[in-house]
Amino acid sequence: MAYRSHRLPTRFPLGTKFVVEGRPGGEGQVQVLSRHLEFPDGTFLRLPVHPQPRKSVSATRRARLMHRRSRH
Repeated sequence: MAYRSHRLPTRFPLGTKFVVEGRPGGEGQVQVLSRHLEFPDGTFLRLPVHPQPRKSVSATRRARLMHRRSRH
């Protein structure tokens, strides 16, 4: 099972695990060291420790419009 997209699917196979590894960071905080998805067939997909913030839909649409206009 290979995922090459930068987006995760909205649904996962039954038995998929979301694994977060970390250690105490002080004052009740946790420092995340790694994150990954583990699929039932044994494959896994590494996830970024600090995910990028999502752009709003309107910002994405604006970017597409600007790109289209710049090509003409």
